[in-house]
Amino acid sequence: MNTNRKGFTLVEIMIVIAIISILAAIAIPNFLKSRKVSQTNACIANLKQIQGACEQAKLAGVTPADATIYGAANYIKVAPTCPAVAASAYTIPSGDADPVCPNVATYSDHKLP
Repeated sequence: MNTNRKGFTLVEIMIVIAIISILAAIAIPNFLKSRKVSQTNACIANLKQIQGACEQAKLAGVTPADATIYGAANYIKVAPTCPAVAASAYTIPSGDADPVCPNVATYSDHKLP
């Protein structure tokens, strides 16, 4: 009888597939959670950047608005958008209010602490 076999048996392949499935079941939820946390942190960083630009504009004696904050020669070169939803622009506050994410109703943690 020839015991020299080539390839894998069905049981060996099933064990490998089971191990890969278990690893995927652990990794995918963690990946999705870390993606949400990074989007939240990026949104808060954008809000802080807008808040800082508004404060600089006020110190310069200019009323903060889209035309005075965004632009190549102004405080922020490119208007930031919320990373959770593409093409959603932030609102510039009036007075001393903090900037607001346009998706704060959907993502309640997208606000300044």
